[in-house]
Amino acid sequence: MEALRQIPSVDRLLTHTLTGELIASYGRGWTANALREVLSACREELRAGQALPTEEALISRAAALLARQSALFPVQVINATGVIVHTNLGRAPLSQQAQLALGAAAAGYSNLEYELETGKRGTRNGQVESQLTRLTGAEAALVVNNNAGAVLLALSALARRKKVAVARSQLVEIGGGFRVPDVLHESGARLLEVGTTNRVHLSDYQSALEQGAQLLLLTHHSNFKIIGFASEPGIAELAGLASSAGVPLVFDQGSGALLDTDQYGLPHEMTVQEALQAGADLVCFSGDKLLGGPQAGIIAGKKAFLDKLRKHALYRALRPDKLCFAALSATLVHYLKGEAQTCIPIHSMLAREESSLREQALGWQQELGEGLVIPGRSTIGGGSLPTETLPTWLLALDARSPQKFLARLRACQPAVIARVENKRVVFDPRTILPDEDHSLLQGIRTALRQIKDET
Repeated sequence: MEALRQIPSVDRLLTHTLTGELIASYGRGWTANALREVLSACREELRAGQALPTEEALISRAAALLARQSALFPVQVINATGVIVHTNLGRAPLSQQAQLALGAAAAGYSNLEYELETGKRGTRNGQVESQLTRLTGAEAALVVNNNAGAVLLALSALARRKKVAVARSQLVEIGGGFRVPDVLHESGARLLEVGTTNRVHLSDYQSALEQGAQLLLLTHHSNFKIIGFASEPGIAELAGLASSAGVPLVFDQGSGALLDTDQYGLPHEMTVQEALQAGADLVCFSGDKLLGGPQAGIIAGKKAFLDKLRKHALYRALRPDKLCFAALSATLVHYLKGEAQTCIPIHSMLAREESSLREQALGWQQELGEGLVIPGRSTIGGGSLPTETLPTWLLALDARSPQKFLARLRACQPAVIARVENKRVVFDPRTILPDEDHSLLQGIRTALRQIKDET
């Protein structure tokens, strides 16, 4: 095919004057690879009967490809969905102090595993463990990279090749296909199912112990709720049973709640402190959900059990880096100082008054000169307090094609993530951070203008 012979070589394109800028920005090797990808796609186009692009057009394609490949990840987005702990959008935004601590740890060396007082090697878990035990009342605490890792480590260290009793009502699957039975399998533990889907009795756990169960595992329902003819024994009851049998009780609390959620008008979520006081030997929870810090898995409880976890080979593979410890430590300090509600974004969002939300939405309406301000509901998200919502006020904009409008918003810099409700695109002020109003309104204006230009 004659057109294929006319395709310029990579070497020829590399000597083109326009390519010089790409080489200066991306390096010769990366630029050459991009040109090869472009030329490979060009060959397929020619075979499909399309015309041969000019050399300038091919180089322009390579420039666009390099721009996509070099884009930073992740990038900032504005969360106007009203989902407070939004897993797809990075869960909890960090406090200003946590951001500063993270930046300081990233900028240079730190005493991550070094004792300044003695000049000897230290432990990266020490300061954060001290903060966690003060907050929760636990004897000891350990930090790993996420809560799934926390549960995996606990089961691997305490129940490998042993039977673990789990209620059928708690064999949950959460986002990404993550399933509790899979974690048990990977840990080497043997699952012993207890009770039925909707009702589990203390006698069911007693029966499991008689069948050889050597660990009782409770798991948070995460993203669903069982209502109606349903029951499960409480932690205190199970703790008494586990203690009398001489087996550990591990509670996958998940959400990382350290404050009472009923103060926000929400149903009570058992806190880590309450679970430990009720008798759980170990409590596993997330750092980036209701705790409001970085992604982390935290295990708090009895020192004797945590010592076994520290010695397990898996712990080294799961331990987090200096950036996680820096942000987590700064977040925990907010709790110790009693300033979590004012300093941690997640709690500030939960605590916002309806009148403040309405005022902000009305301000948007006035700035834009269009839209309706309507009542709505914000979602907690992140597998915390399933099905529970908070009252809010929304700015609702009519759009001929809501999905196209959402796409235009996502193309903004920074991207704006909104949602559709009753065929309108709605924006919830509850999840807008204090300095984001200007960028939000600028993005909405841009998207509206683009939609109007297309019609």
